[in-house]
Amino acid sequence: MINKDKVVLSLGLLLCLAACTPEKSSTESSASGPITSETVTSEMTEPAGKADAITRYSAEQFFQTTSVFGSSINHDNTAVLVSSDATGVFNAYRYPLDGSAPEALTSSTTDTVYGVSWFPKDDRILYTADQGGNELNHLFVRETSGEVRDLTPGDSLKAAFFGWHADDTAFYVATNERDPKSFDIYKYSTDGYSRDLVFRNEDSLSPEAVSRNGKWLALVKSNSNADADLYLVDLQADNAKPVLITPHEGDVEYSAFTFSPDSARLIYGSDEGSEYTAAWSYDIASAKRAPLYRADWDVSFVYYSDDGNFRVVGTNEDAQTRLDILDQRSGEPLTIPQLPAGDLRGVNFTSDARGMVFYINSDTAPSNLYAYSLGDKAARRLTDTLNPAIDEAHLVASEVVRFESFDGLEIPGLLYKPKAANAEQKTPALIWIHGGPGGQSRKGYSAAMQHLVNQGYALFAVNNRGSSGYGKTFYHLDDKKHGEVDLQDIVYGKKYLQSLDWVDGDKIAVIGGSYGGYLTMAAMAFTDEFEVGINIFGVTNWERTLQSIPPWWESFKKSLYDEMGDPATDAERHRRISPLFHAENIQKPVLVVQGANDPRVLQVESDEMVEAIRKNDVPVEYVLFPDEGHGFRKKANRISASEAYVSFLNEHLPVSSSAL
Repeated sequence: MINKDKVVLSLGLLLCLAACTPEKSSTESSASGPITSETVTSEMTEPAGKADAITRYSAEQFFQTTSVFGSSINHDNTAVLVSSDATGVFNAYRYPLDGSAPEALTSSTTDTVYGVSWFPKDDRILYTADQGGNELNHLFVRETSGEVRDLTPGDSLKAAFFGWHADDTAFYVATNERDPKSFDIYKYSTDGYSRDLVFRNEDSLSPEAVSRNGKWLALVKSNSNADADLYLVDLQADNAKPVLITPHEGDVEYSAFTFSPDSARLIYGSDEGSEYTAAWSYDIASAKRAPLYRADWDVSFVYYSDDGNFRVVGTNEDAQTRLDILDQRSGEPLTIPQLPAGDLRGVNFTSDARGMVFYINSDTAPSNLYAYSLGDKAARRLTDTLNPAIDEAHLVASEVVRFESFDGLEIPGLLYKPKAANAEQKTPALIWIHGGPGGQSRKGYSAAMQHLVNQGYALFAVNNRGSSGYGKTFYHLDDKKHGEVDLQDIVYGKKYLQSLDWVDGDKIAVIGGSYGGYLTMAAMAFTDEFEVGINIFGVTNWERTLQSIPPWWESFKKSLYDEMGDPATDAERHRRISPLFHAENIQKPVLVVQGANDPRVLQVESDEMVEAIRKNDVPVEYVLFPDEGHGFRKKANRISASEAYVSFLNEHLPVSSSAL
């Protein structure tokens, strides 16, 4: 089953959602993530512009940019299903491929709506939504009449779409309604929505993909944070049971990407014998495996066009995903002429494979949707998402740089240099820490980042040890060493910034969301290196957080504990690295941002952290969003948060007038 319409159930490790707008969210599905291709994109260049004539834009102006994603094409190849926050709240839209005006298909003013897929033979759609950011997503159908039906009703369940049957008469859904710890698989009829339970997940494995013929289900069992097994289930067998297909010795990570269009092969990832994940093919009938695609970086995903003529492979190359699109009939890579600078995202093909849609995105330009008919001289642009009041020449592209940490280890990061910064006009700087643990700061447009840089602050998005994308050795270097070795990477990132002649070495702050929020507070509690800290829904009490993880994380709880430590045996360490229990050390200003509905980092953590800092008679500001969870889904809240960052920095870490 092609992954491009699947809402990914496996959340990876704890707190993987970055503190960012959807343009840079780490929760994007494999087909809508930040993707580039050496064969289909041109080189990105720094926009021209004079440093002494840069316009300063407000947060509201930056967030008047529209975020769009989604590439499901309808049955007659005339329109794309797009999720857009044009109204301030994400809703589903119909974007005609001929470039005519889009049509809103949903009109939520409260909960975010994400389009999932068109139905295969008509213009019904499936979409998903939670309630106020609580991450309990339900799956809904919108009839062509506009009537909406919840296909997964219930108060405490989480559900996700798992793909269409090849005969177009059924689709698959995973829900944890029977057991909050386990996702079962149901087969729904496209006519009337009756359903049958086709797999009862007694072992709390992680469902990954269903084959197009409906016969095979691939699941993953996480044995540790470095070892995982792949299982296959014959859904058409009586008393279907998972069968291990990856017996091995030692630590090897296996993951399922997709099934081949003919359902005969499972395409999976494995890091056996390598630092990086390669793509492999497993022939189900013969149980023979063969290499499919390998690079000197991780293969992130593989999927196919519906007719199987095109194969799409994404590799995570130095904070960008390079896309390889292969025409399997000719064996040649697909080329698209006359593309603007930027990275490809969300590639999808029409049912007849004569056309395709995709997005182009860069650090300085948000995603725009394009349609392309194979053989044409150029693609057609369907959206214009950057606020026309913003001159792209005044925005900043990041540079990949590396520095040596305390032990000589090379640490990568993305450096954003304000246009006006130079040796005579030094600028304050912020170290931006991604979510995770195990996340990665990546290339791509972020209104929040660009707003900070536009206001004169340098940004250095450090990918500290433990970040994904740089090999399994690098990834595991922080296991059970969080708040220690990874924090030292942040400190040495500061030292790197101080070596730059255009950075004011006395004005360096730290900012991060989720796990990055934790490292921000750790930097403020356990070091005296940073002048201010901005903690965006970050963990401050690991004892509580690890004891209150959502039940649907059961399939990878063992992996999480290998990463962070088991509360039953590592409580002393968790207390030692938790900033809340060392709040008396915090002597410099802090801004805390929190969502009241956050199921990962509970509001009480931020409440207690703020109260503890206030006892130190240290400036602390607290911004609480009553209608958000773990991240910002509503545009108004993103604006308020970005305004709060800049206001706080202007008070405690101001940019000199000469640098503006």
